[in-house]
Amino acid sequence: MGKNQSTEKQPAPSPLLDEPWRKVPWGNNKENLRYVMDYKPENENIKHLRVLLYGPVGAGKSSFINSVNNVIRRRIGIPAAASATTSDTSFTKKYETHKFQITREGQKMYYPVFFNDMMGMEEGTNSGISLKEIELAMKGHVSEGYKFNPVTSLSDDGRDYNPAPSEDDKVHVLVCVLSANMPSITPSILQMMSSVRETASDLGIPQVAMITNIDTACPETEKDLKNVYKSRHLQKKIKTFSSDIGIPMNCIYPIKNYSREIDLDDDVDTLILSALKNMINFGEDFIEKK
Repeated sequence: MGKNQSTEKQPAPSPLLDEPWRKVPWGNNKENLRYVMDYKPENENIKHLRVLLYGPVGAGKSSFINSVNNVIRRRIGIPAAASATTSDTSFTKKYETHKFQITREGQKMYYPVFFNDMMGMEEGTNSGISLKEIELAMKGHVSEGYKFNPVTSLSDDGRDYNPAPSEDDKVHVLVCVLSANMPSITPSILQMMSSVRETASDLGIPQVAMITNIDTACPETEKDLKNVYKSRHLQKKIKTFSSDIGIPMNCIYPIKNYSREIDLDDDVDTLILSALKNMINFGEDFIEKK
């Protein structure tokens, strides 16, 4: 007598959705690349859009800056020092502005979107960047080259404190960078992120999130990057991050940073350009109000 149908073991669901939950124009980067490359701030009082990256140690902040550099300059480069090994401590030790040189109308100039990298968030006291320093950076009070000290935060009478920041010194877009390989966000870091988001909201700064390492976190995406929005695992991970950090899913962008590639890759560029275009749009909306 055969087994009851209800007790038969059901096949595991496919790791891929039948349809992607977000549409991406794969194979046609020309339009987004042109949009990104043609960008200039409309506000004449602001020469460049400033993007600040923050997040846990090892999330891929510096690698994202390098990836944007590759897309903008159309070649592989490493303007931001990034670690290739996993560590519990931050590889970035100082506050640094990353600018990308381009040629426009026959002249050498800097692309008008600047990125600021900072020390990562770490567990425990007297480790990693402090909440105060992130807030000071958002307001433009942290000087270029400031060396982070987990034991002593920057004070308003310190040598590296900028008492009168210009609109160009202030942050116009805040980006939370998280790794898809993270099992979860620890309560202490989650609390710190919540405080950062609250300060940014008070300042009116638009906020987005980058989810890195989508290839190593999901076998289906590692096989084909185009599976990123069909991967059940990544969809669940992004929903969880969205709920945890309070950033809507339409402001969260899964990407793959350039890591092992020695030449540009169209699929990697597609995701980075999509994220960068939206960053520019949100930042431009913000500085138009200045």
